[in-house]
Amino acid sequence: MYRTTASRLRALKRGTGYRGLARYATSSAVATRSSSGGFFSWLTGERSSSLPPLDFPLKDVILPSPLPDFVEPGKTTITTLPNGLKIASEPSANPAASIGLYVDCGSIYETPASYGVTHLLERMAFKSTTNRSHLRIVREVEAIGGNVIASGSREHMTYTYDALKTYVPQMVELLIDSVRNPAFLDWEVNEQIQKVSADIKESSKNPHHLLLEAIHSTGYAGPFGNALLASESAVNYLNSNVLEEFIAENYTASRMVLAATGVDHEKLLEYAEPLLSDLPNVSRPSEPKPIYTGGDFRRQGDAGMTHFALAFELPGGWFKEKDAIVLTVLQMLMGGGGSFSAGGPGKGMYSRLYLRVLNEHPQIQSFSAFSTICNHTGLFGIQATTGSDFAINAIDIAVRELIAVATPGEVDKVQLDRAKQSTKSAILMNLESRMVASEDIGKQILTYGERKPVGHFLKAVDEVTAQDIAKTAQKLLSSPLTMASYGDVLHLPNYDSISSRFH
Repeated sequence: MYRTTASRLRALKRGTGYRGLARYATSSAVATRSSSGGFFSWLTGERSSSLPPLDFPLKDVILPSPLPDFVEPGKTTITTLPNGLKIASEPSANPAASIGLYVDCGSIYETPASYGVTHLLERMAFKSTTNRSHLRIVREVEAIGGNVIASGSREHMTYTYDALKTYVPQMVELLIDSVRNPAFLDWEVNEQIQKVSADIKESSKNPHHLLLEAIHSTGYAGPFGNALLASESAVNYLNSNVLEEFIAENYTASRMVLAATGVDHEKLLEYAEPLLSDLPNVSRPSEPKPIYTGGDFRRQGDAGMTHFALAFELPGGWFKEKDAIVLTVLQMLMGGGGSFSAGGPGKGMYSRLYLRVLNEHPQIQSFSAFSTICNHTGLFGIQATTGSDFAINAIDIAVRELIAVATPGEVDKVQLDRAKQSTKSAILMNLESRMVASEDIGKQILTYGERKPVGHFLKAVDEVTAQDIAKTAQKLLSSPLTMASYGDVLHLPNYDSISSRFH
C-alpha cells in the first residue's frame, strides 16, 4: 500500500493527479459512475461502492413525524405549603431539569450592621453545610454532571441546580441543604472575604460597572442606595455571625419559592416538601420603599478618557407592568453599543443610538441605553465612553437623544415595530434557557404571587404605541437627573446646567 501511495504522490508532483481529480469533480460523473471514495481513497488505491441517489430511502431508518405548527406551552403548577413556602414547576420534554430556590431578599434588606452581606452570601453559596463538606458538595455535583450557580441582586437571592432529570431527588436534597444549613465555617468565610475584597478592586477598574453602581447609590437614598457590591469599609465588619443573623431574619418560608422546569410537579412535592415544611414562617420586616433623589457622582481617573451616565427614575417598577414593558421596548428602541462593533442582526445596527450617534460620531467609543427595573422602581438612561476632548459634545448628544424620544412624532412606526419585534425575540430566546425559565417562575411568584404566561407579556409588547413611548419618556425626564462620571471629569459641565436642559 505504501508503494502505491508513493507512486500516486509522484503523479501529483508531475501535475497529472490534479487533472485526474478534476474528472471526478462534476455532478454528472457522481450520478452515472462509481465514486472514487474521496481523495484519501484515491490516494491509497481503495475503491468504494456506488453512492445511492439522495432521494432513496435508507434501510431501517424511520423518519420522525414533522413538528406540529403549534406546541402547547407547559403550564406552571404552584403549591403553597402550610408554612407559606411555594413550590412551582413547569413540565418540559427536555431531558434535563433546572431547579432553583429563590429568596425575596437582597441588598435592599441590608442594615448598617450587615452592609455587603449579599455579596458575601453569593460567594458562600454551596460551601460547607452542617451535613456536607464543600469538597463533598463539589464531588456530588460533578458525579452527575451538574451545574450549580448562585447570584444576588437588590431584591433577590438565587440558588440554581441544573442537571439531567434522572438526578432530580439528589438535586433537590443538595440544593435545599446548601441554602438551609450553611455551616459558615470561619476559615471558609475568611477565605471568601478575601475574594470579596478582590472583587471590589477589580470592579473599581471597570468603568461600566462602577457607573451603574454609582447611579444607584447616588440616585437613591435609603435601602435602594445600598451597594450591590460590598464596599471596602463594610468588608471589615463581615463575619460568620453577620451571615447567620441575616439568614435567620430573611430566609423565611413565605419569602421563598422552589421553582423547577422539566420536573413532574407531584414528584417535586414528594422530594421537597419533607425538607421544607418545617421552615419557620416568622413575620417579615417592612418592605423597603424606594426614595429617589437624583444627584451627581464624579470620580477622577486616568486622563484622556471620560465615562459618564445620565439616568432618570420611572416609579412603579414591575408593579406598574405597562410602564415597565414600555421602558423595556424603549431601551431596545434606543439600543446602542460599541463603535468597534460591526453591528448585525440583534446587535443594534438599526437602533436609534447606532444610526444617529455611533455612525455619525467616530470620537465616541460606546453609547448605549440601559435600564434596571425592580418591583417598585426603575432606572433608565444613557451610558457613554469618549475621549475627554469630546465629552461635552457627547453629553449634549445624550441630552438631545433623551429629549427626542420624549417628543411626540419623533419615533416612527418602522423603528417602533422593529424594537417591539426585537423585544419579543429577546424574551423568547431567553426563555429557551432552562435556568432562565426557572428563574422567571421563581421571581414572578415572589413578585406577583403567580406566574403569568409568556403570551401575556408578548401581547403587552404588541400593544405599545408611539404615544406610550413619548409619555413614558416624558415621565422619566420629569424626575430628577442622576449623573455619574469617571475618568477625566474636571471639565464636564456642572450638574445644574445639565439638569436644567431637561426642564
